[in-house]
Amino acid sequence: MKRLAHARTGSLLVLALVMVLLPLLLDNPYRYDIVIRIGINAIVCVGLNLFVGYAGQISLGHAGFFALGAYGSAILTSQYSWPSLVALPVSALVVGVLAFVVARPILRLKGHYLAMGTLGMGVIIFLVITHETSLTGGPDGMPVPPLSIAGIDVYDEKTWYWIIAGVLLLNVWLALNLVGSPIGRALRAIHGSEPAASVLGINVARYKAMVFVISAVIASVAGSLFTHYSGFITPSEAGFLHSVELITMVVLGGMASTYGALVGAVILTALPQFLAVLHDYEMVVFGAVLMGTMIFMPKGIVPSIIDLLRRRRSS
Repeated sequence: MKRLAHARTGSLLVLALVMVLLPLLLDNPYRYDIVIRIGINAIVCVGLNLFVGYAGQISLGHAGFFALGAYGSAILTSQYSWPSLVALPVSALVVGVLAFVVARPILRLKGHYLAMGTLGMGVIIFLVITHETSLTGGPDGMPVPPLSIAGIDVYDEKTWYWIIAGVLLLNVWLALNLVGSPIGRALRAIHGSEPAASVLGINVARYKAMVFVISAVIASVAGSLFTHYSGFITPSEAGFLHSVELITMVVLGGMASTYGALVGAVILTALPQFLAVLHDYEMVVFGAVLMGTMIFMPKGIVPSIIDLLRRRRSS
């Protein structure tokens, strides 16, 4: 246990060091923008990985929670003049309550049925956001006031970088501690076999609902940060393709790996920017990269690299 605790602390220190040194490579607003968007996606994926990677469930509707957090903050700040630092936790609380309400019935489903259930939930959220034009602006979206801290509006990319970096670091710390706790062991047992976990005295429904709510709240916080950063929000953030993008990040980086989720977010957010020079062949190369990674690294990038290093050490 002490060795695992030291490993968690060491990995967090390395991540913090990377965050401190990274601005040295960011010499223009465009690069800051990419890194900030990577950080926002990574926050969502670290939370989603708890539900998908560790609990062994599936969600094709997490973009809905992201969008609810975004629209919650947008509506409260723009239409009701709430302070953004109050609107953000209130939106997260509402999303958490909603996730708790739908968790018990929807998490009774398994496998493909659970995927369809969460997809239906995401579609409902998308349709509500799209048609409630008086609140959300409908398909055209709505402008959002900037994040305000101590009465100062945040526009500068450097300030946003440190905000996102701080939230991401806190999120990774919470995820690592949760995974290393009895709750994490219960989630891994559920992933292995729900009947066996029940025989061992684990309340399967309770733990599944718990991790579902936690991942939804994390997605809501990321959505609120995104909407204040971008200054505009549209229903596309709740769309099916966004949910697929998030789940692909988790799978690509490596399920049941907190840092794998982070790596997946980095690659799938940044890679399209580098492939833009290929113009018409951008998506072809992008798809080929994903296919090649899954063929040669079926466990995901981070777990596959760890397995390779272990095999070399043993040999």
